[in-house]
Order: sequence, then C-alpha cells, then structure tokens
Amino acid sequence: MYGKWEYGTFSIVACDPDRRFWGVAVTTKPASVGAVVPWAEWRVGAIATQAMSNYYYGPEGLALLHRGVSAEDVVRRLTRADRQREHRQLGVVDLRGRSAAWTGSKCLEHALHQVGEGYSCQGNLLASASVVPAMAKAFESARGTLGSRMLRALKAGAREGGDRRGMESAALLVVHRERWYPPSWPDHWTNLRVDRHLRPLTELERLLRIDEDETRRFLSRRTASLRRAKKRRG
Repeated sequence: MYGKWEYGTFSIVACDPDRRFWGVAVTTKPASVGAVVPWAEWRVGAIATQAMSNYYYGPEGLALLHRGVSAEDVVRRLTRADRQREHRQLGVVDLRGRSAAWTGSKCLEHALHQVGEGYSCQGNLLASASVVPAMAKAFESARGTLGSRMLRALKAGAREGGDRRGMESAALLVVHRERWYPPSWPDHWTNLRVDRHLRPLTELERLLRIDEDETRRFLSRRTASLRRAKKRRG
C-alpha cells in the first residue's frame, strides 16, 4: 500500500534534430499525467518534470531554453533555486539535442536517470532498477518517428515492471512545424493522453497509429495541392 504523498512515474524526453522534432512520453499510475509532466516547444526543446513535480519547471525551463540556455544549465538553474529539489526529478533536451537530467536524493526507490545523445530517460518509484536502462536501450535501437521511438522506450520500461503501483495513465507530446504552416497553427504535432485505462500504453499505441496515419494522409494531400498550385503558376 502506498501513501497519497508517494509520487512516481517514468518518462523520456527526446529529439530528432535533423527533422526538427522534440517530444516527451510518460506513463504512471495516477490520472492526468499529461497535464503536468510533459512540456515541449518547437525549435526550443522538451522537458519532463516528475516525482514530486514542480509544475513551474515546465514553463520556466522552456523560457530558459528559448534564450539559448543549454539543457545542463537549465537543470542547474531550476534545481538550484528550488528548496524541494531533492524530491524532484527532471529531464531536459535542448535545441541542439543536448540532454541533461536531475534525480533528487529523496526521490523514491529505484529513482534514476540515463542520459544519451538526443534523449534522457528518468523514473522513480519503479519496480526495479532495470526500468530506465531498458528504456534507453530501446530508444537507441528503435527506428521510425520520434513518437513511435519514445513509445517503444515506455513499453520497454513497462516490461521491466514500470511504476511499481501499476500504470493507468500515459501521454505523448511531439512538437514540429512545417515551413508552410500558417502562423496561427500550434506546434503540437502529436498530443495524446490516456487516463484511467487498464492498459494505457496499448491504448496510447493505438491512438498514435491512428494519429500518424491521419497526419500522413494530410501531408500527402497538402503536397499534392502545393504541386498543383506551383504547376498552375507556370
């Protein structure tokens, strides 16, 4: 039995700097994880704030990244100013794909992070210490879209036990903009949430498949339309 003040989750922040995608994927036991943990902005970076989450790490961290502050310095500045930093966990990837993370000493059992090129995996209140390394390995070996690769990482962590309370909530956020996007359009390329579900990652995978199929069809139609317009212009 776990007390109401026990916080836990596992997540990945990552980017594809060549194709200019940034994102976050996360899963946990409590509902509405997508409302707190994942933050991202196109051509700026991505952030996951978790454990005893400091919500303001999200907007404040993105503001620092927007000014060109590196992922490592963002982590340093946010945690240095926070008296509760030993209860926090944080992952950041910046514009250039540099990544950094923080795991406070008072985060709950098996709390750890693993940073690699273009990503950071982090987790706390985990079933085993193998969750985070399994996520990192899966992400590094995966192919496909950034969203599908991050989901692969979550599934690998879940196979190692994931959140030791179980998982009922998940979210996936990817940001990107095409050159022809109107300024009024948001940068949320993919923004999916699953709550109160017995198999949240299975549902998240289903939603992602639908979302990416719809996106491919939309881009195909848009490309054809642009070609026709160009041909008419001569």
